[in-house]
Amino acid sequence: MPRPLLFDQVSDFAEGLAMVQTKANIGYLDTHGHLRITVADGAVATAAPFSESLALARAGDYYGYLNRQGEWAIPVQFRQAKSFSQGLAAVQGGTKYGFINLLGEWVIEPQFDLADSFSEGRAVVKLGDQYGYLNPQGRLVIPAQLKDGWRFAEGRAVAKQDTHYGYLNPEGVMVIPAVYDGAFHFSEGLARVRQGRFFGYINRQGDWVIDPTLAFAAEFVEGRAAVLYGAKWGYLDTAGQMVIAPRFDYAANFSEGLAAVQMDGRYGYINHQGDWVVEPTYSNAGPFTEGWARVQTGSSWGFLDPRGQRMIEAGFKPWEP
Repeated sequence: MPRPLLFDQVSDFAEGLAMVQTKANIGYLDTHGHLRITVADGAVATAAPFSESLALARAGDYYGYLNRQGEWAIPVQFRQAKSFSQGLAAVQGGTKYGFINLLGEWVIEPQFDLADSFSEGRAVVKLGDQYGYLNPQGRLVIPAQLKDGWRFAEGRAVAKQDTHYGYLNPEGVMVIPAVYDGAFHFSEGLARVRQGRFFGYINRQGDWVIDPTLAFAAEFVEGRAAVLYGAKWGYLDTAGQMVIAPRFDYAANFSEGLAAVQMDGRYGYINHQGDWVVEPTYSNAGPFTEGWARVQTGSSWGFLDPRGQRMIEAGFKPWEP
């Protein structure tokens, strides 16, 4: 009988597969616990989850992309690379960044000092010491005149002007003025921002919905946001009500109805009411994706279902080299 926590490293599930790694092998499990892919190249040191049917992987100092047979679909050649998003991936060719398609062909030639993934039809790029945004055709639709920029989410992107942060729309208009000391992406219609030392939440018009009184705060997911109140973490609803009392040493975002929280040095999972669903027994824990969450005991990782059952009980098979 194999141990239920077998791996040195694992990823979250994406596109039906999760990366698993031992000292000798890298592969991918399906959601039934069966090993579907063994990476053929023994030089591969790290591999990411699949995105648009390709998985970013590193061999030596360079990156390429694996297919679902565990073979190189796009050979190792890039000094830096991102996972695919909206059919394109930001990669470093030589000293500059550009974008390739799923066949590994240059769509936007390397010409940027930095580049991030496409989101909502825009990708932030750096030219010199300024940031702007591209469209998928490679046209700079928001000029490179910002101090910094981040990805679009819900039609808004955090951008830095001088020393403060505001929000752009896809046309490049600063629709929420740059008046914040810190700002983060929109989620479920709200964005967390920082004024001085404290966090609060604004809506898409830039109006305060939850005043900046919090020591730390995360984004809203499934109608809940993890917040630090005093020395403990709890959860607010979108009206600013503390719906799960602050009693945790750490609290993560909800996903698939459950959130990983830490108490007395151990992680477990709670539901939207704050009730324990999985008692705190693990040394680390990730979010639920596609019905499974990665969990760690000691130095070993495995997977847990929402009932707290480890993947061995759902058909996990031992590694077969």
